[in-house]
Amino acid sequence: MPDGFQNSSPSLSGPAAHGFAVTPNDSTTLSETTRALYVGSAGAVTVLMASGASVTFTGIPAGTMLPVRVTKVMASGTSATDIVGLV
Repeated sequence: MPDGFQNSSPSLSGPAAHGFAVTPNDSTTLSETTRALYVGSAGAVTVLMASGASVTFTGIPAGTMLPVRVTKVMASGTSATDIVGLV
């Protein structure tokens, strides 16, 4: 199948090229810094941002895309499930 983005440089405003399941963990850093998180099941998500700031997003509906660059999704404070990291 042809790839219309094959010759495009990756950017934060472009489509994600890879995704991976995220298991919230207070001590483990993600395999890659994300460009966004997909939250499949409603709840709260506590993350460590690429800047080093800790942030909790509350009241996230199922099926939400959070355009955030994170290095860690914390187990403490995260009640949402089915989280996918997009890069």
